[in-house]
Amino acid sequence: MTFNTSYIQFPLLPLLKIQTMRRPRSNKDKSNSQGKSKGNTKKTFSKGGVATSSKSTNRVSSDPDLIRLNRYVANAGVCSRREADTYIEAGNVTVNGKTITEMGHKVKLTDIVKFDGRILNPQKKEYVLLNKPKNFITTTSDERGRRTVMELVSKASKSRLVPVGRLDRNTTGLLLFTNDGDLAKKLTHPKHGIRKIYHVELNKNLAAEDLKKIKEGITLDDGPIKVDEISYINNSPKREVGIEIHSGRNRIVRRIFEHLEYDVKKLDRVIFAGLTKKDLPRGHWRHLTKQEVINLGMNQ
Repeated sequence: MTFNTSYIQFPLLPLLKIQTMRRPRSNKDKSNSQGKSKGNTKKTFSKGGVATSSKSTNRVSSDPDLIRLNRYVANAGVCSRREADTYIEAGNVTVNGKTITEMGHKVKLTDIVKFDGRILNPQKKEYVLLNKPKNFITTTSDERGRRTVMELVSKASKSRLVPVGRLDRNTTGLLLFTNDGDLAKKLTHPKHGIRKIYHVELNKNLAAEDLKKIKEGITLDDGPIKVDEISYINNSPKREVGIEIHSGRNRIVRRIFEHLEYDVKKLDRVIFAGLTKKDLPRGHWRHLTKQEVINLGMNQ
């Protein structure tokens, strides 16, 4: 195993290096009109023949509750807007039970839109990666007034994001947030075997026989557990190890070492589902790139 400050890498399990630089935000098109439009002055005549003047405006009233159908489909994560036009024209999309093939058709957010018979959610899906510091609990709110991870990503999105899985209060490292409920469920379900790698620092050196026990599998109070990989970290004391595991059981990494009478002094998640901490300082967050979102889907 080789290790640096960004991530752990096992020789037999090569990592796909994913570009993690923040994708520049696209600039919105600016409106051509600045301020009020004066409009064109026309002369009109009343029945008495007296000339009066009126101003016509070029503004077209729009309903803020309406959204173009192709955008609705794209926001639901089905495809791009351009591809959505193709599917709409082909008759793949229905609105309130009626097939719509008209380009530019607008719908309300309350309409029932289906793509190939599947109901769509028009909310744009967002994915935010946080490098969690210590002393924050993984929950959306806390009755005891403790600091939560939601404080750290409060400016990341206007949508309601939720954490994918959880990290203990004193565990640091990668934590993903999203409003994509389907993906969140799949990333946290053990059957999908999502890759999670931790850097563990113990209170004392890990004995070789204990490392072997962990590698072969041990039995805890709630059943047997076997890690995917464990190794000492190169050029570091024997009290530091890297461990890969896909189990989602509560405090599983800490309990493995506590079972063998070790105290975990530091626990840092350095890889989650192919995502790494590279270029992401502690306490900072970033949006995933399009390629990273695609890679997450491939993990399912």
